[in-house]
Amino acid sequence: MKKILLGFVAGMAVTASGMWLVMPKMMIHEHESPLGYEETIAKIKSNIDGTKWEISSVGILDKKLKKKYDKTIPATTLINFCHPEYATAVLNDADAQKISIMMPCTIAVYKKPNGKTYVSTMNMTLMGKMFGGKIAEVMGGAVADEEKDFTTFLHK
Repeated sequence: MKKILLGFVAGMAVTASGMWLVMPKMMIHEHESPLGYEETIAKIKSNIDGTKWEISSVGILDKKLKKKYDKTIPATTLINFCHPEYATAVLNDADAQKISIMMPCTIAVYKKPNGKTYVSTMNMTLMGKMFGGKIAEVMGGAVADEEKDFTTFLHK
């Protein structure tokens, strides 16, 4: 009986360790852009324009940190966007309101020391599955599907 219990505990520890190592890679998608930094930002903004999504802000983080705090980071821009219908559906559900901490949706564009431009997004499908309910329905469904359209040029 002790061997079975010890085996079970060891199996759980290995599984938990594996999840700890894999989850960060699963939660955030990072792709190298075939375009330059400014072109990548312009392409994403262009892909959002003309949809039912609205760009709520474009934060040029490196310039803000330099100007306000005299801190230097690599070129980094955060594109925040929102879909009024999806936001309303989630925020009018009391059990789903907690996800407002992750709203609006954000796409990050940044340069790494290798000089290449990268784009990162949240894995909305996985996030939806983790939370379930209205969050799974909206964020893990339509939001995940439509957000991919904004970055399709990264997958060609």
